[in-house]
Amino acid sequence: MDILLAGSDEGAHIRPLSIHGMLWLQTHFEDENWEALASSEVKISMNDAQDLSKDAKEAGLMLNFFPAVTVPGRF
Repeated sequence: MDILLAGSDEGAHIRPLSIHGMLWLQTHFEDENWEALASSEVKISMNDAQDLSKDAKEAGLMLNFFPAVTVPGRF
């Protein structure tokens, strides 16, 4: 697995899981975002996450995209 996208109500968190995933993400984000990417602190919109997921898969990366899960009656 190279990249994990974990959805939430506010967007999707990006978590690189391999050096290939991190290097690929570095080609899609500005230099000032790399430390936050490496620390899994970057969140993007769900639409951007879907686009990123598609691009990553087309580039041959292995990716998991978990959409947001809402449980009724729970916080």
